[in-house]
Amino acid sequence: MKVTVKKIDDANVLVSGTLDSKVIEENVDKLAKQAGKEMKVDGFRKGKVPAHVVKKLHGDKLIQDAEGEALRELIDAGTKEAKINPSDIIGQPAFKKYDKTDSGIEVEVEISVRPTFDLDGYMEAVPSYEKPAVDQKEVNKKLEEMAKNQAPYTKIKRKRMVKDGDMVVIDFEGFVDGVAFDGGKAEKFNLKIGSAQFIPGFEDQIIGMKYEEEKDVTVTFPKEYQSADLAGKEATFKVTLHEIQEQAEAQIDDALAQKLLNDEKATLDTLTEKVEAQIETAALSKIYNDELKPQLIEALVKKFDFALPNNIVEQEIDAKVNAKAQAMSEDELAKVKDNEKEINKLRDSVKDEAIASVKATFIVDALAKKEEVNVEDQEVSQAIYYEAMMSGQDPQKMISYYQDNNLLPAVKMGMIEDKLFGKMLGLEK
Repeated sequence: MKVTVKKIDDANVLVSGTLDSKVIEENVDKLAKQAGKEMKVDGFRKGKVPAHVVKKLHGDKLIQDAEGEALRELIDAGTKEAKINPSDIIGQPAFKKYDKTDSGIEVEVEISVRPTFDLDGYMEAVPSYEKPAVDQKEVNKKLEEMAKNQAPYTKIKRKRMVKDGDMVVIDFEGFVDGVAFDGGKAEKFNLKIGSAQFIPGFEDQIIGMKYEEEKDVTVTFPKEYQSADLAGKEATFKVTLHEIQEQAEAQIDDALAQKLLNDEKATLDTLTEKVEAQIETAALSKIYNDELKPQLIEALVKKFDFALPNNIVEQEIDAKVNAKAQAMSEDELAKVKDNEKEINKLRDSVKDEAIASVKATFIVDALAKKEEVNVEDQEVSQAIYYEAMMSGQDPQKMISYYQDNNLLPAVKMGMIEDKLFGKMLGLEK
């Protein structure tokens, strides 16, 4: 088999050759004989099915497999001639030509390899920054909020009307068109007025109620309400007020620290230090995400110049085009669909962004190896679990969703990137 190898650049090679018809026919015969030893066909003993019978039954499949075997031999010969280590090949080879002729199949296939480049001077790309100063007023405000959240509610000594901020104990039952609906009834329910826990307008109408007063509260469920039967509908709640509670004055002291930190030796100074650290971390996180991370990626992409695997760049362009298409209106999609000129225009519009993204990925991967930065699978699962808990979702369902949609590698890559950049920027403690 004659193979021609042309080096496009350091990351891409074009392998050309002809899959000879005779070789393909020989492959068909070989595959038919092998299959005949394993097949069971009526009228023949198992393992004794003649090759011509196998060809008659599975001719198209045999030809396809025979062509595939010849193609693999051509690619193997090409990579060997180009002195490419098979483990360095990245992604699937891209066909540039596959023309069938009387003598065989003329093939041109582009093979891409993982790029290598010199990492010298990578720390020069790290942007300078100043750690944000912690405002003592912000610390005091946070401590006040924490103390207020811990302050208990007690029944008022002198009866009065409900006001904003009170905790009330109520019975209620909801009706739509005069019919009670599921989940709309409760007794001795504790509701903090102003918490926005209920449907908009409900809590406002509780203000001004007196002890043991009964009142009809009319509200309209939001159009996006989770229950389709109630979404957008007007409802009337029959409400009875039993009790009004006031929150005790918040105490910022050692006892608060011991309760919040679950440590009987904790002091207010201990709690204050932790609050200061939390505020500083949050401020640093914002600076990192809004400024430092984008600046560092841009500087790294600009600093290093190396050839990229064309097939990976094309995949990234495809992904960005698909993302844009999902955001298009039906009219915009109709304009682009089956219009080669518009499709190419769309691909060109995301090409530079795709190249930068692929380049950044390889740089991060190389730097992570150099800096010995890694993220274990367990850390990825823990991060997703925490995200689910914080958003009130089922952790196991969220993890399954990420697994089923093959999103875990992207999450892991993002975590490695943040861990690496944190180390480079000196944000790790």
